[in-house]
Parts: sequence; structure tokens; C-alpha cells
Amino acid sequence: MLIKQLSIFVENKSGHLADITGILAKNNVDIRALSIADTTDYGILRLIVSKPDVAVAALKKEAVTVSVTHVIAIEVKDAPGGMHKAVQVLSESGISIEYMYAFLNPREGMAFVILRVEDNEKAAKALETGGIRLMTEEELYNL
Repeated sequence: MLIKQLSIFVENKSGHLADITGILAKNNVDIRALSIADTTDYGILRLIVSKPDVAVAALKKEAVTVSVTHVIAIEVKDAPGGMHKAVQVLSESGISIEYMYAFLNPREGMAFVILRVEDNEKAAKALETGGIRLMTEEELYNL
């Protein structure tokens, strides 16, 4: 039910992102989803990858600052209102979303959304009760 997300500190300097993606490529780790939030001097790269434990070890070996955060991955209809249902379920349960990002699902008509919330267990239960399908680690890592 919970997915491992890598959060990587990236300086806003030419080549740093290429260094990180190179480390992942060299270690046969596929990127499944990503989000980057930046400021003038640095960014936080958030990744869902095929082999999170391998990725963390490889990045740390190369002195890259990386941490693991548990997030929830859900599947929603790729249609108007598809995301609204999930957000409404969380809102009605008093759960705030810290951040989220989406990516296309290979299943036609569906999209995946990664959610970071304060209480994963409460959110997962609310989403499931509200009819929102949660994805498993294996399902997401093996896309």
C-alpha cells in the first residue's frame, strides 16, 4: 500500500541532474515518476523508481543526499472529475495533501497519482473506503 519515494537534494548547477540520472542508469534503475521543486540555488527531486533500495545505495555511494519517504499511489480515471473524487474523499476525512504529482498509466483511461499526506494509514483507509484503488509497490515498480 505504501510506496517508497526518493527525495534527492540537487544543486541548481549544470550537470547535477545528469549525474543523478547517470547513477540510476548505471545501476539499471528505471524512473517511473518524478517531480522537481526548485528554488534559485537548489531543488528537491522526488522519484518513484523500479528498484528503490538499489537506487538509494548507489546514490549514497556517490555522496548524493537522498532520503526515502513513504507515499501513497492511487489510480484515478483519466477524465474530468477523476481526481476530484479522491481529493474529496481526503477532504471529507480531514486529511490534508502536502503535495502530489501525477503520471499516465499504461492502462487506457486511467492515471496514477502520488500523494504525500501527514497520516498515510488514515488516508489509505479513507481512499479505499471511498472506492479509490491504491496501487501496490510491485505494481508500480514493475510498470
